[in-house]
Amino acid sequence: MMRALLLSTYEMGRQPFGLASPAAWLRAAGWSVDCVDLSKERLRDETVQNADLSGVYLPMHTATRLAEPVILKTRTLNRSARLCAFGVYAPLNATWLRSLGIDEVLGGEFEEGLAAIAIRCRAGLQARATADLTADLEVRPTPDAIPRLKFLVPDRRGLLPLERYAMLQHADGRRTLVGYTEASRGCRHLCRHCPIVPVYAGQFRVVQPDVVLADVASQ
Repeated sequence: MMRALLLSTYEMGRQPFGLASPAAWLRAAGWSVDCVDLSKERLRDETVQNADLSGVYLPMHTATRLAEPVILKTRTLNRSARLCAFGVYAPLNATWLRSLGIDEVLGGEFEEGLAAIAIRCRAGLQARATADLTADLEVRPTPDAIPRLKFLVPDRRGLLPLERYAMLQHADGRRTLVGYTEASRGCRHLCRHCPIVPVYAGQFRVVQPDVVLADVASQ
């Protein structure tokens, strides 16, 4: 069985949804998946070396900057693996990411594109990211540019338990365990300061309610 490695560097103290969601798609495609949250655990050399496909999740600026040494290490330890960057900040930094050794760049609604890359890797074909938006980052609201996915329930197997993440602290000092999921993506607004705009271009995507509820129940 081919192995995928999904890496998160920073997701604001939450268990990384950005690993759990693509993990479900890759496992559905027949891959073995290792998920590593580098804000909480170390990356082992053998985990990198065993991967046929590695992906780094880049949802924000902090995660992207922290990813630089991770990408360099991953490329050095395993030059044969396909190396992907995915998330809102990936297409915005595509040129820089490729200079570090990234092969594929995926922006919004990345799960289907990542699964397609995995399938092509398994077939021994040259993979190409179907959702690569780096050619032209000018904001153009084109309704068909971002796919409408039928989401899978995120697969959180292999992630650290919620007890390792941020909790709700009450005024009396008690702490309550909390989880995290996503019910929507993108935004219809075109605020000039926002990094979502160049990727989603005013588009908005909703996760199916049954998927959201199933993810909540699994936590």
